Amino acid sequence: MAMKKKKKGPPPPYATETKDTRFAGTFEVLVPVEGRNRPLRVPMQFPTFKAAEDFIHSPDGEEAIARLVAEHAE
Repeated sequence: MAMKKKKKGPPPPYATETKDTRFAGTFEVLVPVEGRNRPLRVPMQFPTFKAAEDFIHSPDGEEAIARLVAEHAE
């Protein structure tokens, strides 16, 4: 039996190195949103990749990400 692919929506938030040269060497969290070509950026900088990843899974991070998605949905 062939398995069907499930449409889940946008991918989960992720951490990446900051592209802004003013904040060189820091990391940021990007949140893909359905209907946008570019992901939304959480307005915070993190000193390490691990700190950014930890923020994504923290209660404060989950709240900030949910707020960004809700603001965009309006």
